[in-house]
Amino acid sequence: MQLSNYEEFPTQLPIVIEDNLFLYPFMISPIFLSKKEDIDAASFAIEKNSLLFMTTTKDGFEDSRDKDSLHTIGVIGSIMRKVHMPDGRVKILFQGLAKGEIVSDIENIDIEDVLFQASMINLIENEPYQELKVHALIGVLNEKLQQLSKIQNYIPADLLKTISETDEPYRIADLVASVLKISKTDAYEIYKEQNIEERLMQLIDIIISEIESARVEKEIRSKVHTKIEQSNKEYFLKEQIKEINKELGSDSQRDEEIEEFRNKLEEIKPHISKDTYKEVSKQLDRFARMHPDSGDSQQIHTYLEWVFELPFGKLTSKSLKVSDVKRELDNDHFSLVKPKDRIVEFFSVRELANR
Repeated sequence: MQLSNYEEFPTQLPIVIEDNLFLYPFMISPIFLSKKEDIDAASFAIEKNSLLFMTTTKDGFEDSRDKDSLHTIGVIGSIMRKVHMPDGRVKILFQGLAKGEIVSDIENIDIEDVLFQASMINLIENEPYQELKVHALIGVLNEKLQQLSKIQNYIPADLLKTISETDEPYRIADLVASVLKISKTDAYEIYKEQNIEERLMQLIDIIISEIESARVEKEIRSKVHTKIEQSNKEYFLKEQIKEINKELGSDSQRDEEIEEFRNKLEEIKPHISKDTYKEVSKQLDRFARMHPDSGDSQQIHTYLEWVFELPFGKLTSKSLKVSDVKRELDNDHFSLVKPKDRIVEFFSVRELANR
């Protein structure tokens, strides 16, 4: 069906609302209809050999069908085929033919239980333009689109060829807009713009933004990849060093612990006797030379931990009473009467000596 059959516009056409796909005049697209109003509108158009007006709802008005909730500019087209699906939906093959606009209130049509919406639709003609400036803009658009196609794989290869072979700027703008990843609202704002120079500049800005976004994304991925590689490299090197140290009978964690023991020994040195310092230092040297998995190594490690947990040099102003010593010994140690008596005697003599 051609628009030449409808030389007089505006004319009343049935309306179908499609929110899942933004359509353009050049497109031939399968559309799935589930709402009764849309199915009846398609059935009426086929039965009467009528054109159809396809539009979308505004954001936030997906469940409304009045004029205020719809984008008034859409696509005039025809139905090439209609198929009833097993799930109750209807699939139509819609061919876009021209840009159109709703110019009257939307009417609810009821013809023998066929219920659909219709409105007066006017054909939107392309505005004249300055060829020199528009061709220059198309050149920039084509150049930027080629740059984008090299870093994003969603740009069809045949699109660039079609653009180079087409001398219709409005069609070029629609073709490019149809492949860009833009929202329904942004697509509509570009589509409704009648000044072709402005439309082309909007598309160029979007493509430049896409190129920059892709460049930054690639840079981030590269940095992340490099960081992961470096982390993996460091991890494997550390594991190798750990295995080598195990073979040599040492590891960095154990070396750090030995160094910590030596520091603690120096801290308590002023508060212990020379013989005590000499003995602890001797055991620490033995521990450093031993294989970490040997039994003696574990025993000496326990001994060193016990030594450094003793409160050397940590004095308290609280006086120690023999009765306190006896109570603590009875609470903490069952039986062992004679050893506990010897300890109590020691503190008793000490207390008497201090007096």
